[in-house]
Amino acid sequence: MPCSLPRRLVLLLCLLSGPALCAPSATAGDPAAVDPAAVDPVEKVVRAFLEQRAASLNGTVQVTVAPATATLPPCPAPEAFLPGHGQPLAGRVTVGVRCQDAGASVRYRRARVSVTGDYWVTARPLDAGTVIDADMLARRRGDLATLPDQAVLRRDQLLGRETRRPLAAGVVPQSHQVRRPPLIERRQPVTLVAGGEGFRITREGRALDNAGLGGQIRVRLPDRRVVTARVTGPGEARVSY
Repeated sequence: MPCSLPRRLVLLLCLLSGPALCAPSATAGDPAAVDPAAVDPVEKVVRAFLEQRAASLNGTVQVTVAPATATLPPCPAPEAFLPGHGQPLAGRVTVGVRCQDAGASVRYRRARVSVTGDYWVTARPLDAGTVIDADMLARRRGDLATLPDQAVLRRDQLLGRETRRPLAAGVVPQSHQVRRPPLIERRQPVTLVAGGEGFRITREGRALDNAGLGGQIRVRLPDRRVVTARVTGPGEARVSY
């Protein structure tokens, strides 16, 4: 129905022609006219990408993708990636999206990832050099995105570790605050093992560092040479050639 007709004439025509003529029609500006299935494909890819990555955090994941800040052309076959190195998987994140268009364009979308799950805090104050056992930890539940970037979230990654510094009660231990207890200490005699298929060679030396299982250590040999080895047990380290 043309919009320029007088309102009374429009009503009269509606009465004469029946309700079909006067039924409201969807227009481009009407939200009801938007197909619910026509979701921004870039947003879908970003959300699925973050949900998959955050699943490793063992919690309930909720992803909110911010709308695009500008009107952009379609992005064929969008592929999401995390730009930079060490970007956290929870909290506010920026996701890159590669488009398979002629110019192989890249665009970026901002999002927030909330992960509600369990984490562990110190149940009491711990002195430096304390080996952590189960009674020293208490379970908490909350948004993991609010925790420090280096927070150790799993209990099995804390049990048996030694504190590098004093920790107050109720704090979340971080990776740089704990370590494996040293199996070799500085100035301790060390047996160096080198070998391959069909042979094994051992030499004695003296440790120049402290290190736990799997850690690297410098060892001074009797001829004053210094070699680097990896700790494989109490008083023993392996040299790789």
